[in-house]
Amino acid sequence: MRGRSFLLGAGLSALFVLAALVSLVWTPYDIEVLDIPAKLQPPSAAHWFGTDHFGRDILSMILVGARTSLAVALLAVGIGMALGIPLGLAAAARRGGWLDEVIMRGNDLIFAFPSLVIAILITAVFGAGAANAIIAIGIFNIPVFARLSRGAALGLWQRDFILMARVCGKSSARISAEHILPNIASLMIVQGTIQFSLGILAEAGLSYVGLGAQPPTPSWGRMLADAQTMVSLAPHLAIFPGMAIVLSVLGLNLLGDGLRDWLDPRLRVVRA
Repeated sequence: MRGRSFLLGAGLSALFVLAALVSLVWTPYDIEVLDIPAKLQPPSAAHWFGTDHFGRDILSMILVGARTSLAVALLAVGIGMALGIPLGLAAAARRGGWLDEVIMRGNDLIFAFPSLVIAILITAVFGAGAANAIIAIGIFNIPVFARLSRGAALGLWQRDFILMARVCGKSSARISAEHILPNIASLMIVQGTIQFSLGILAEAGLSYVGLGAQPPTPSWGRMLADAQTMVSLAPHLAIFPGMAIVLSVLGLNLLGDGLRDWLDPRLRVVRA
């Protein structure tokens, strides 16, 4: 059953990425063309997912929305990993020192503000947009990876092979890069997958309140926001974007669980 869940997660994740890639070169209809006479049509052979209140094809908008979600989540997680992992490794190398204390208290400060609050602050200064959503979600991901990498690295600093590297005269930075990071890479990959799914949810939430991608760029969250006043009249406006969010997040979570089982030999032994 675990193998089937992993395959299901991999399949849903691949479908999500494929939809984003296909939208780069092809969509059934041009999402920037309005067709008012065809507005609010239910699913049909011409429009598989129906049309919205401007007559735009829902399927085409979901395909392009997948690209938006993929780009925002990928860049945000990349920011979190690029900044959080080095900070966590530096804190672990100086455990109990002033650098460790500064990094951890800074993480606590960021954790005190959810990504939505950070986005509101950034938007108040720079205005709403996908770039600001990426920054807000990326900032929130930094302490996640910093704490995780620090905790994983602390246990390794007492291992014999690390002590041998220190005896050989290697610096803390070199030990972290050559010995600590490769041993915690699998854990970071799994956490990155999980944060990727959370990034999709965060992007949808920010777009829902108007702080994410701005028109005419489609976003699953904004599609839900536009549909909330017409759910009784045209339920397909909310059903299909909602299902896209659910399936993509579910797939990434199942993929992350499968990667954890595969990359951690201790879990393979326990669950065998």
